[in-house]
Amino acid sequence: MHRLDSNTESERQGRPRWHRPARWIACAAALAMCMSIRPTRADPVPDAPPAPRVAQDTVQVDARTEQTIRGALRYLAEKQQPNGSFVADQNHQAALSAYALMAFMAAGEVPGEGEFGSAVKKGEDFLLDCCRPDGYIAAPTGENNMYGHGIATICLAEMYGESPNPALRPKLERAIKLIVSCQNAQGGWRYPPKIGDADISVTVLQVVALRAAKNAGLDIPQSTIDRAVAYVKSCQDRFDPRGFDYQPGTLQAGFARTAAAIYSLQVCGLYDDPMVAAGSEFLVEKRDLSMQYFTYGNFYAAPAEYMIGGKAWTDWYGWIHTELMDKVQTMGDTKYWNPFDPGTGVNTIYATSVYTMILAMPLHYVPLYQR
Repeated sequence: MHRLDSNTESERQGRPRWHRPARWIACAAALAMCMSIRPTRADPVPDAPPAPRVAQDTVQVDARTEQTIRGALRYLAEKQQPNGSFVADQNHQAALSAYALMAFMAAGEVPGEGEFGSAVKKGEDFLLDCCRPDGYIAAPTGENNMYGHGIATICLAEMYGESPNPALRPKLERAIKLIVSCQNAQGGWRYPPKIGDADISVTVLQVVALRAAKNAGLDIPQSTIDRAVAYVKSCQDRFDPRGFDYQPGTLQAGFARTAAAIYSLQVCGLYDDPMVAAGSEFLVEKRDLSMQYFTYGNFYAAPAEYMIGGKAWTDWYGWIHTELMDKVQTMGDTKYWNPFDPGTGVNTIYATSVYTMILAMPLHYVPLYQR
């Protein structure tokens, strides 16, 4: 069993969690002390809980990086639409808005507080308006799918941990219920909001959404987690077992798929699974600024390396920090990035959101980015 143990009493009662860095670290430590991986015949693990995974980073956000993060948030705030969305075109409105809001939260911004409180609140309201009665999160116009539903659910779960907004919980509960009901027999998910086949890209977002909701105090069926872990593991590549395929047996091991896989295993508590260490080795070997899906892949690779910690995280952050700081664009008092991987459907808002999240990760604001 890959146990996601219960949260604290205050979280179960729906009280807002702290959002200051030192308190996030304390929260992460408490969560880590509660998490354990139960032994099964197929996966023997010592019954004692793992050592607390407290963030003890030598990595710091210096003044120049902080200035870049703030400039990027100003850029995103300027791009926000009157209805609260963040869009580059009419497609993927809910997903793109969720990524932008995650960037604000990674920098410690919450609805209604501080310089960007109004932008975050408007974005929150937009996502809530996208929540349909059946739990599916989709914008009124534009293309939507379970990929967008997954990242939007993650965003709302993180917001629920920060905000006492009473409108959040029932919509978040319905979004999670939809995820649980759409899982197929192998443990995965696919683009339509229904049971069908599965792929690792869509599956991982649902897994992370379940973890975020669990952190926020919602009940998640253990069987859903166990089947999801089994599906992710089934995507391990046969020829290079360090990597993961798009679907089981497709022999398409790649950077983004592997990053997504090992991050999802970690958020399910499998920090010390051999697949995680091997996958990290694969990521270091395959990373390349010109690779396809650079932005999407690093959305997972950075937190995966962060949770591994130590030299792995220091080296990874040093590498990507240098590249991001070298290529950031300045326009007035705003900062933004053109995507490293143009031509793959990535736009400036999406790239700026993901790269800002990565730079802000050592600030320890987002529970999903904790050890």
